[in-house]
Amino acid sequence: MIEQRIDELIKLIDKANHEYYILDKPTITDQEYDRYMQELTELEEKHPELKREDSPTTRVGSEVISEFKKVTHEIPMLSLGNVFNEDEIMSFDERIKKTVSNPKYVAELKIDGLSVSLLYKKGKLVRAATRGDGVTGEDITHNARTIKSIPLTINKQIDIEVRGEIYMSKASFEKLNANGENFANPRNAAAGSVRQLDSKVAASRNLDCFIYHLPNPEEYNIYTHEDALKFMKELGFVTNPNNKKIDNIKELVSYINYWTENRSTLPYEIDGIVIKVNDLNDQKRLGFTARSPKWATAYKFPAEEVLTKITNIVFTVGRTGQVTPSADLEPVRVMGSVISRATLHNEDYVKSKDIRVGDIVAIKKAGDVIPEVVKVIKERRTGDEKPFEMVKDCPMCHEPLARKEEEAAYYCTNNHCPAKKIEKLIHYTSRHAMNIEGFGDRIIEDFYNLGYLKDYDDFYKLDTHKEDLMRLEGFGSKSISNLLKQIENSKSNSLERLLFGISIRHVGEKTADILARNFQNIDNLMNASFEEINDIKDIGPIIAKSVTEYFNDEENKELIKKLKEHKVNMKYLKETTTNQTEFTDKTFVLTGTLERFTRDEAKEKIELLGGITTSSVSKKTDVVIAGKEAGSKRKKAGELGITIWDEETFINNLSKY
Repeated sequence: MIEQRIDELIKLIDKANHEYYILDKPTITDQEYDRYMQELTELEEKHPELKREDSPTTRVGSEVISEFKKVTHEIPMLSLGNVFNEDEIMSFDERIKKTVSNPKYVAELKIDGLSVSLLYKKGKLVRAATRGDGVTGEDITHNARTIKSIPLTINKQIDIEVRGEIYMSKASFEKLNANGENFANPRNAAAGSVRQLDSKVAASRNLDCFIYHLPNPEEYNIYTHEDALKFMKELGFVTNPNNKKIDNIKELVSYINYWTENRSTLPYEIDGIVIKVNDLNDQKRLGFTARSPKWATAYKFPAEEVLTKITNIVFTVGRTGQVTPSADLEPVRVMGSVISRATLHNEDYVKSKDIRVGDIVAIKKAGDVIPEVVKVIKERRTGDEKPFEMVKDCPMCHEPLARKEEEAAYYCTNNHCPAKKIEKLIHYTSRHAMNIEGFGDRIIEDFYNLGYLKDYDDFYKLDTHKEDLMRLEGFGSKSISNLLKQIENSKSNSLERLLFGISIRHVGEKTADILARNFQNIDNLMNASFEEINDIKDIGPIIAKSVTEYFNDEENKELIKKLKEHKVNMKYLKETTTNQTEFTDKTFVLTGTLERFTRDEAKEKIELLGGITTSSVSKKTDVVIAGKEAGSKRKKAGELGITIWDEETFINNLSKY
């Protein structure tokens, strides 16, 4: 019977996939495998009514979706806290030991890819979803089915969710770019592949997946993370063979040191080591913060330095008009990314290091930080190197530059410089400003050059150009509608986002929040005098002067008027207590490691109770909250006679309100 033969072929192919991708012990030849697949494909084409949902032919990619549907994770996919050196690893271990007398750990390689949740019903894959913001992700099932190391059917007919990391091997990455793509690193390539609407694209890119987490282990009578990994492997999932159970902190440090030195030998990229308490009951006792489990952390590898050559020094214009020198480099791979440019900060930085075109230099990149030149290898100079010269005119509009008093930076003096305007528009849409998703740098630059975007209020007029925008290459009804929806959503942002977004000089994210909280609406701020702004704690005369100058400018007044006409919110929407508290109008500095809170959680609690947080200790500081291993900031607070709270005192004061 045809149906029986289809079932036989699926079993043969699934067995071959398991042996090849899971066990790494193939028992049939590639030619046999291809014959089975060809026969199955032909039978399914002739008898489509007999094609099964879990057929291995779905892995070649045939499904095209119109959009990514949102998925809510029943158990949030939390991120991990980070540690960066041996002292911080020791501190993590000491915190664990306050709750667990003799902890055992499992150490895992931190795969540099894209987190995924896989849901199975009666042993069959029914949904794959990205992590997203941890609570809401996107349905990528059509692409996950094309990944051969993700089983379509597992070895038990049970309902189960597992979590892991989709990644691209180094070999697949090199092959992809050799075929005309231009991805910066394997992680970006994997993420870009998984977020394709057409599953054929993902299928062609040879993605892989390691599984590392079982969200509901107690349902399967599992009580250690080590056993959870074994159980998932028995079900047919690929777990990383380099995971290791760790009995003591010395062994953990040794494991980390080994992979720090040997990670280049792996066929895939890793960016650190994940450390988890092994006993699941101990994990429960340790619990969670709002964002991460207390029983796990991620050790991040130190910044990597590599040598390359400066081929040119170019100058770029930022949103404030600051002209920054950058080094064009001979392309070099640093921490998984191909780097061809690094910041040189400013004229003083370049001259202090005597950086020249033609120099061999060491560059460094730490995480997502922009690469920078850290030193010149002067002994490798040939005499052909060209000394640095700061430009006198703006590289974009050619108006004169001016160096401001007590600053190392030069600024374009032309308020209508196109580069400044484009950078300001890019900043306005950024995550910590108005958070308008979907606008990449290139889209904003294109819209600017086409005349659709010249100032912030033009975002709110794009709907009048919808038909024209849909005719542009790369845009369609759906993408433009999504952009317009994001723009509309931005109108309801709280005032501090707007103040940060409109690029008032010296007004960063924190200062914007202080101003918005103190004045509550834009009109109060616009009408405030220099003295009223200067009197606010942690503002000072430089910021006060910049803010008053901004709102005294007629063009800026007109801009605010236009934004109001577009119904952009002009009020502070955050809830803060109206009662006097131990925190009201006081300036706090957090230092050291807190046991009960992350740094962001502590800041949020202080600000909700009317306090202000800053990063540095000064005479204006009222209280320093010193956690474990507090160092120079605590010492300076003592020298200045500033009140110091330990974490217990902080918690006691919080509990009053």
